[in-house]
Amino acid sequence: MLRGVDNYTIFHADELEWKPRREGDARLAAELSEGLTRSRANLFRYPPGAVGRRHIDPIQEEVFVVLAGMLTVHLGEGNEPEQYELAKGSVLVVRPGTALQLSNRGDDELRLFIYGAPPERGEATFLPPLG
Repeated sequence: MLRGVDNYTIFHADELEWKPRREGDARLAAELSEGLTRSRANLFRYPPGAVGRRHIDPIQEEVFVVLAGMLTVHLGEGNEPEQYELAKGSVLVVRPGTALQLSNRGDDELRLFIYGAPPERGEATFLPPLG
């Protein structure tokens, strides 16, 4: 990471530190938020079969940009939320209060840039995962 006297931050791809999001999680994240002041951002790598936690964030509006692979996203509450497949280059904007679950149902690694604002973390409500 390169900082320019509090005016900018550059994250070089070959210097990113990829860590599991939490213990036992197949997904890897490179955190970018320390370079931001009014929002949050992360890069994610989802191996084939990886599934994120189904949740509702009451505060953040989130933007998901598919950098590689195919994103499967379930949006909405209930037992049969809407399912979408988003290819490389696709962008998804999710407003606060929307239930969502991300997964990689493809054969190739999924790479995502995820951006959210405001930077505050809400008390997310976690929902039972989808099958």
